[in-house]
Amino acid sequence: MWLIVGLGNPGHEYAWTPHNLGFLAIDLLAERAGIRVERPEAKSYVGKGRIGRHDVALAKPQTYMNLSGMAVCDLAGRFEAAPDRILIVVDDVALPWGSLRIRERGSAGGHNGLKSVIAALGSDEFIRLRLGIQPEYPVGDLAAYVTHRMGKAERNAAVELVSLAADAVECVVSDGVRRAMNRFNRRAPGSGEAS
Repeated sequence: MWLIVGLGNPGHEYAWTPHNLGFLAIDLLAERAGIRVERPEAKSYVGKGRIGRHDVALAKPQTYMNLSGMAVCDLAGRFEAAPDRILIVVDDVALPWGSLRIRERGSAGGHNGLKSVIAALGSDEFIRLRLGIQPEYPVGDLAAYVTHRMGKAERNAAVELVSLAADAVECVVSDGVRRAMNRFNRRAPGSGEAS
């Protein structure tokens, strides 16, 4: 079984913020697969179903971003998910808006949610899909930036990015992480440039 976890913050006030793109990706994956992600379990909302021929558990931790690791660790244990079957979807302020990066392992890159997951699992050996949210202008307070309510233009860009992220997750599950990396890793939206 695949464990696919979108990181974000619970609560209506965070629903359309850059920090919640992980939640939005899980919502779209659930909609596409006909999965209801609403059962409270392991400090998360969880739904089980299938993507293609593969069993999946989709989850949205309710611990707030900086404590996501507690939920992910609990989920991994409950679903007996091996590291190569754990996929974390998360925003990344270090990547340009609209870009995607799939990695099989690696550091947290300064992201507090990923730091928490790595610490709780005791390993960085899990797949992560990072969604670029880097502002196009200098920002003094990054914490305020990632939790600000997006305006119309940003929401439209977020919808496109989340759709691409859902495609990438489906590709990882169906075709493998290497093929998904070759297809989806790119430096800028629409460039098609692999990295």
